Amino acid sequence: MLKNFNRKYAAIVFGLTAIATATFTSVLVGLPAASQTKIQAQPQNQLQKNKPSPIIKKINLQDAGLQLQKVGQGVYALVASGDIPPVLPTVAICNGGIVIGSDSVLVIDPFHSPQLAELMITTVKSLTDKPIKYVLNTHYHFARTGGNATFIKLGIPVLGRGAIREYIRMGKDGTKGFTPPNVVLNGQVTLDLWLGDRQVKIEPVEGHASGTDLVIYVPDAKVLFTGDMVFHKRIPYTGDSDLRKWQASLARLITNFPNAKVVPGEGAVTDVTGIKDQQTYFSWLENLAFQWKAQNLTKEQVLEKFTKVPDAYKDYKFQSLYSLTLISAYEQFTRSQNIPLIP
Repeated sequence: MLKNFNRKYAAIVFGLTAIATATFTSVLVGLPAASQTKIQAQPQNQLQKNKPSPIIKKINLQDAGLQLQKVGQGVYALVASGDIPPVLPTVAICNGGIVIGSDSVLVIDPFHSPQLAELMITTVKSLTDKPIKYVLNTHYHFARTGGNATFIKLGIPVLGRGAIREYIRMGKDGTKGFTPPNVVLNGQVTLDLWLGDRQVKIEPVEGHASGTDLVIYVPDAKVLFTGDMVFHKRIPYTGDSDLRKWQASLARLITNFPNAKVVPGEGAVTDVTGIKDQQTYFSWLENLAFQWKAQNLTKEQVLEKFTKVPDAYKDYKFQSLYSLTLISAYEQFTRSQNIPLIP
């Protein structure tokens, strides 16, 4: 059973990787690692020479499976409605964001391809004549970073956190050939960006993507962009997660932003309820894993006996990731002491 799952999951990842990289043709030469204590803006190197410029086929929001939703004054979410794997390379599988200030714009997560990045630019132009000042990757996964090159070629800084540059240069999670951010926030440093007179707070969180996760809060609009810390009505991707750290981060978000409108990384716009739903899923996984431990079940036995998605989550999208969450729970909980997750 485990072998069958591994083949199935590998096929999913291979398919998503192919989609993410099929249209990308420009690669930035890597830059030196930033220091561990501060933000460093790093200069853009020249693109590889003697390569023709890619022809980007323009797409619209409907083509991409995206809905533009106003979530605050000058704050917008691009909400993806599709499942995974996507039916076409041009279909987005995650949400993005746009924050418009008095003199400039922040773009959150430029999706997985140049076409979708161009669509983001077109969407911004339909909303305002103010320039895009920053682009931010909420973490390193390919669905968030494939559009980076489009913005960097325009001279727009792309921000990320932690080892995001190293992971992308390694091609981790289907990012082979992608362009990493050229401004890196390291450690536990928080950052206030100013779009004219509008403040945007960037905060590090832990648990989903190997120390590269960031959340974005717009105080005057009370809007929180969580990245993939929250999969709303979606089975979460836990491929390189730390579930205990993830759960602790969710508890902190609930405490710090109790009245925020929440734009999750995946799924419909929600509020703190969506964050609590994510907590509930992880708590259920933990309790299940302790039952496996008490019964001395092997990983293969777990996948054999618990292959069906429970009724509580039968309407969630991303069902193909369900078995992966079982594996993550098995590896992280059954082999550790029974230390409860933060509720």
